[in-house]
Amino acid sequence: MLKIKNILVSQPQPTSEKSPYFDIAEKYGVKIDFKPFIKVEPIFAKEFRQQRVSILEHTAVVFTARTAIDHFFRLCEEMRIIVPETMKYFCVSESVALYLQKYIQYRKRKVFFAATGKIEDLMTVINKHADEKYLVAVADVYDANKLVAESPKDDIIALLANSKVIYSKAVMYKTVSTDFTQDPNFNYDMLVFFSPSGIASLFKNFPQFDQGEIKIACFGSTTAKAAKDAGLRVDVEAPNPVAPSMTAALEQYIKEFNKKK
Repeated sequence: MLKIKNILVSQPQPTSEKSPYFDIAEKYGVKIDFKPFIKVEPIFAKEFRQQRVSILEHTAVVFTARTAIDHFFRLCEEMRIIVPETMKYFCVSESVALYLQKYIQYRKRKVFFAATGKIEDLMTVINKHADEKYLVAVADVYDANKLVAESPKDDIIALLANSKVIYSKAVMYKTVSTDFTQDPNFNYDMLVFFSPSGIASLFKNFPQFDQGEIKIACFGSTTAKAAKDAGLRVDVEAPNPVAPSMTAALEQYIKEFNKKK
């Protein structure tokens, strides 16, 4: 068996030179490429209106990603919707909440977030404000990957559906597979995934994909489940009790795996 020398991380390349990925590459002599398996495309006003969802009929918006924030305010601008200052925002983490400063005057009294960054803890915060009428900004993959059925603990829509909270789901952007079929350099010892849609993109690009000795690393339980359901062997799962991040899990695995060779 060969050592792990070439890794594909299915995310955009980090903008900071201090990224742990670069430390791993230098420390263990591995080559890491960054190529998203999926890319985000906007849903425009005409398509959005077909959902028959009125933004201004809601008193609060739920964001589970910064991408959702960008597309929410993009759509509002396109449709000339002035979001009232009374609108409340509920975010999955503090980092997502702070991103709102790009679009609004950040006030703690109308911005709420889960301190742990976990969906179920965000739901706890939402339940404390049960009188609001919530709009959840999502991507089309919520339907495509059937996350509601597969992972209710990690899916805000499933948790809202099982609560007494009034909410609407609004698809505001979509994800499409990146085309790797013409890439002659697609030859890796390890593939790193962060979403079920990334797994779907792999098989869309390579329908006859044979894992063989290629290692598969997954971040999040829904991603790992999608990989296993697709017949893949998951070699690295993060977060785990000793590795809270993908980079920590990767370093731990590469260190042990390459040491055996």
